[in-house]
Amino acid sequence: MALISKKKLPYPVTEPLEYFLDQYDRISPVNIKYEDLTRFNNAIPLYDSQGEDTLWITVFYPQDDMEELYKTLKKLYASLRADGNLTVMEHLFVDRVDMCTYGNTKPFRVRIVNRINDNFDYFYIKVADASRIYGLELEDILSPNKVSYLVTEQTLIEEHIPGIPGDTFINSYLEDGHQNKTRLTKEFVKFNERCFVQLLGDMHSSNWVVLMVPDFDEINYRIRPIDFDQQSYEGRRNIYMPQFYRQNNAILKLMMGKISWESVRQYQAEERFMIASRVMGFRHRAKDILRTMRKDVIAPRENVMSLRQDLSEHYQSSRFLKCENMGEIVTESIEHVLRRQDKYKDMFDSSQYEQ
Repeated sequence: MALISKKKLPYPVTEPLEYFLDQYDRISPVNIKYEDLTRFNNAIPLYDSQGEDTLWITVFYPQDDMEELYKTLKKLYASLRADGNLTVMEHLFVDRVDMCTYGNTKPFRVRIVNRINDNFDYFYIKVADASRIYGLELEDILSPNKVSYLVTEQTLIEEHIPGIPGDTFINSYLEDGHQNKTRLTKEFVKFNERCFVQLLGDMHSSNWVVLMVPDFDEINYRIRPIDFDQQSYEGRRNIYMPQFYRQNNAILKLMMGKISWESVRQYQAEERFMIASRVMGFRHRAKDILRTMRKDVIAPRENVMSLRQDLSEHYQSSRFLKCENMGEIVTESIEHVLRRQDKYKDMFDSSQYEQ
């Protein structure tokens, strides 16, 4: 079973990471700070459609501050979704701002509404954490999912990732008789593989969502992570494998009755080939983010030593024992995948790009 024993502290955005973000247009053109949203003067609990407390609160600002703040938030949403083009956003307005009362960093969630058809969207404003930024960037490169985010100083602006929360899906959808359980378990195997290669931890059922897409008379599934705080932080390999979280056991039990171990190995090989293909498709950005990561400190030294030992034993490779920080471990994890693909084994060597 995967257990995380200590609360993780956020790591600040360093100068090399800020340089990378600027190079790849991840710096917000709108100047806003997380602290700007903490100046509310009233708040009420937010309840869901069933009347249950969501542990979020809706916050209210003084009238003089609210107009300017909401205007800034709308510009921020335009930067996140439409490259700053406000002309296509004129019919949108800020409906409310919520704050999470149980998260480590108490993020804010902004609800944007289309006044023409009442459609809505969300985005989040959080204290910037280098771990989370590396996780978002690696997710954008290594997975089939595109991720939109911006950073300004020590503040992170992040898009909302839609989907059915994993715990809700397991409790309300898994056994409803309409799911293609073979396709679902195949996607979980691939999701597990992506998390392990990327070294994205803490993927219990509350930290991922399921997207269901109809395909003729069947359903395709995509599992997406929504929490990146535990990117390359913990010191044990099981933390980075969703299969070891008890909250995901229902999916594991389902998998045991639906697909063979031969099929599991096939799906793992398929996903590792796709990861390699995506890395090569974004090879310059991949090398740049890995180089930046290798210059950064995003985990305690003891976690680095423990994880490199675990992965060395898992892969039967002494290369991991040479890694001195989490950036080097992630680089070796990705290069391990690439070396096993005949098509790419000689094409990606991040060490050539060291400065």
